[in-house]
Amino acid sequence: MQRSRCRGAPEGPGRPGPTTGKKRLPGTGRDSGASRKRPRKRKKAGGPRAAAEELSASPDEPREVGQRPDRDGPAEPAEESGKPAGLSRRQRRNRQKRQQEPPTGSDGERGSGPGPPDPPGPAEAPPEPRSGRSAALRARMEERLLGARFRYLNQQLYTGSSQDAARLFRADPAAFHLYHRGFERQVRRWPERPVQRIVRYLRRRPASLVVADFGCGDCTLAASVRNQVHCFDLVPLSPRVTVCDMAKVPLATESVDVVVFCLALMGTNLQEILGEANRVLKLGGTLMVAEVASRFEDTHAFLKAMTQLGFKTVSKDLSSSYFYLLEFAKTGPARPGPAPGLRLRPCLYKRR
Repeated sequence: MQRSRCRGAPEGPGRPGPTTGKKRLPGTGRDSGASRKRPRKRKKAGGPRAAAEELSASPDEPREVGQRPDRDGPAEPAEESGKPAGLSRRQRRNRQKRQQEPPTGSDGERGSGPGPPDPPGPAEAPPEPRSGRSAALRARMEERLLGARFRYLNQQLYTGSSQDAARLFRADPAAFHLYHRGFERQVRRWPERPVQRIVRYLRRRPASLVVADFGCGDCTLAASVRNQVHCFDLVPLSPRVTVCDMAKVPLATESVDVVVFCLALMGTNLQEILGEANRVLKLGGTLMVAEVASRFEDTHAFLKAMTQLGFKTVSKDLSSSYFYLLEFAKTGPARPGPAPGLRLRPCLYKRR
């Protein structure tokens, strides 16, 4: 069957028949396809009226909320609807949440306002001024230096003879004041001062007894009893003190009733010092010795050596761990010759 006619184009009067040439009609073929593919210009939404309104409005002026650009007619004002202008629905919800949250306090809670004031804390001590810290540091350094000097002087007194100690303090009297200050600090820690024991002993004896205090220090003993007391030491800490070597005191032979050594048996020439005490003491007189307990190596040997120096033991109090208190009576002059048991350890203080 012969297909020569164009499909969909009926023949008849006023209609052109099928053509056999290559001539194309306008609006058909490639030209019509190009015209169909060309994009059409999109009209602005809202028509000429909306375009005129956009041209008349300021670029900074926001569009009224509720007015759609593709519809004509004014929108409902935002103030009348209770909704803030220029915000989306999500932004309005977030603003409502922030308005409902409590204000932020000083402790970091949520919100934007200032929180209640913090309760007042404990009053802090004002910072120590710089001058006060410097003074405290200086005092600590001076205390350490004084402690070191005291230990040095103490070692010189116990490891040298009485003649060496006399020369040391004669050349530097201020050193003796420093030593006495350190000595008082040490004894102040004891539960009982040995000089007070001797004071109680003398108060029970007649006030007519003459006393010689070897190594008297600040003359506490003389100020505490009614007896006549001869005070001897290397440096005068009181007007009552007579400065001398403890092995050569300016007293006549057998002129006193009581001789006292209260923490004063220093030096390496103990036999010479105790022999001087025997010389000035009357026959039957009393020798009182109070000495640091740790210095005694052998108490029995020490007491036996005292008999060779002309003394017998009357009483001994070894109950204290700080000091021993010994009482002797003179039986006669000292026998010549060495006394091997007459030894005392040097009282050396450790660095703290």
